[in-house]
Amino acid sequence: MGELANLEQLLLGGNDLSGPIPPALGNLANLHTLNLEVNRLSGPIPPELGALAELRYLRLWRNRFTGSIPPELGTHLPV
Repeated sequence: MGELANLEQLLLGGNDLSGPIPPALGNLANLHTLNLEVNRLSGPIPPELGALAELRYLRLWRNRFTGSIPPELGTHLPV
């Protein structure tokens, strides 16, 4: 994901994506918006997303995730 290092928004909602969220998304240091809503993503939500220090908007609803929300995600997101 080196070529995406300066990416600030990743908007992939409603694209019929399936499979797990790649943990490598946690390496996108400048990402402030991640929208993966309304897809068929599955598996656990990767705790690596908690490393996104600039993340302000996270939209994951209407997917097929399993497990609980990683506590790492609650450390800096606004309420």
